[in-house]
Amino acid sequence: MKSSTQRALNNAIEFMQKNIFLYYALINILFAESLRIFICYFLLMATVQKTIPAKEQIYLEGPKSRTYELRFAWKVFSQFIKGFRTLHFVGPCITVFGSARFKEDNPYYAAAREFGKRVAALGFTMMTGGGPGIMEAANRGAYENGGMSVGCNIVLPHEQKENQYLTKSITFEYFFIRKAMLTKYSYAFIIMPGGFGTMDEFYEIITLIQTKTVTQFPVVLYGKNYYKPLIDNIRFMAEQGTISEEDMKLVLLTDDIDEAMEHITKYISTNYKIKPLKGMRLLFEKRQVPNGLRNN
Repeated sequence: MKSSTQRALNNAIEFMQKNIFLYYALINILFAESLRIFICYFLLMATVQKTIPAKEQIYLEGPKSRTYELRFAWKVFSQFIKGFRTLHFVGPCITVFGSARFKEDNPYYAAAREFGKRVAALGFTMMTGGGPGIMEAANRGAYENGGMSVGCNIVLPHEQKENQYLTKSITFEYFFIRKAMLTKYSYAFIIMPGGFGTMDEFYEIITLIQTKTVTQFPVVLYGKNYYKPLIDNIRFMAEQGTISEEDMKLVLLTDDIDEAMEHITKYISTNYKIKPLKGMRLLFEKRQVPNGLRNN
């Protein structure tokens, strides 16, 4: 019995030795095919716009159960942490706000694209809301000129797509977290023509600067004709005493891209200098990361 078992084992070993090259060939073929499928999938995902699914429409309805409120607080906390981890090393940013509805043939689209190009040439990261229209144009200008292009998108009650000119993107569920991230990492803000969302972002930034909650970063309103009624209304506020005359100086209104970029560059070069950022091994962060800015 023992000898028959030994013979069977020897025969198995002999068979494997004779066919070892066949096994190697099969393994190599399977590995190559798996690698090919992975590469094809990766390239496909890289060329397809990321779809952001719709979410259920939820209104502020007052107090909920304590369990619900605890889950909500945890979700907010986790999204902030996700934002910090994703955006910490993108480098100093300049944020562009504007309408998602402008098409490629619109002059404001072309201007936003040029701003993206200039921001990339300056060595800064272009940051937007990651959607179409003005956001796409600004990201596109930076992306096509080798710059860092970041999008902070939002989940809405209808399905949407982020624009395809992003080197890094993140999607938030709550507007207040998204606005905090769009503000936190930026050293200047360019407000292109836009609607309610753009006005919301503009007035929040101006309020933060006016109340000295954040540093007096450059804020550019681009489009004299478009924003003339807005500036007239702000002047009216100053006349009525609801804001001070000094608050009028918080914004540069212009139609000139060169003037806007000179305004931004002068502020940054006067007040900041480059500093290296180092990743922490404990947090699995890369050692080689983009530079940041610090006060002079």
